[in-house]
Amino acid sequence: MAYDKFNILTSSAVPLPIENVDTDQIIPARFLKATERKGFGDNLFRDWRYNSDGTPKEQFVLNNPIYSGKILVGGKNFGSGSSREHAAWAVYDYGFRCVVSSFFADIFRNNCLNIGVLPVQVSAEFLDKILKAIEADPKTELEINLPEQKITILATGESESFDINDYKKDNMLNGFDDIDYLLNIQDDIEKYAENTPL
Repeated sequence: MAYDKFNILTSSAVPLPIENVDTDQIIPARFLKATERKGFGDNLFRDWRYNSDGTPKEQFVLNNPIYSGKILVGGKNFGSGSSREHAAWAVYDYGFRCVVSSFFADIFRNNCLNIGVLPVQVSAEFLDKILKAIEADPKTELEINLPEQKITILATGESESFDINDYKKDNMLNGFDDIDYLLNIQDDIEKYAENTPL
């Protein structure tokens, strides 16, 4: 399934400065029954967002109307725990296109890249600057420049580079998942097969 192309994203951000956020907190296990990648955003951080009677917890950041945007700024070690793909699906389905942290669990990072969510890993110092900027002004915008692999706090102009695998970067720029990539080079594959003796 193709996803939106990711080039340069300019958006305000939602701060979640909590360390060691695991995939069960991102999407609790009881919501993993569906096989399609739709509807998971409703239950993103379900137990943190809602009381047992289904009413919103006013103190949780996703229920605070002063914060919005397509960028989620998390604490260190975001996406740890089990390898469930549904955690990345929930992040995407809610509307986030980028997650910023000072460290990601590898499986969560790859699950995000496979579905069109860009995980941007920054230094602990730069993460602190981002969180302080958002605290000072919830409308603070970040620019995520994938071609240049750079994240910028627009209010101050401070920026930092981030790493990404070349293959995953190309797929993100084109809106491809792994199957889309193979379909895109189908002619090359067929030509190689024709010219390669068995």
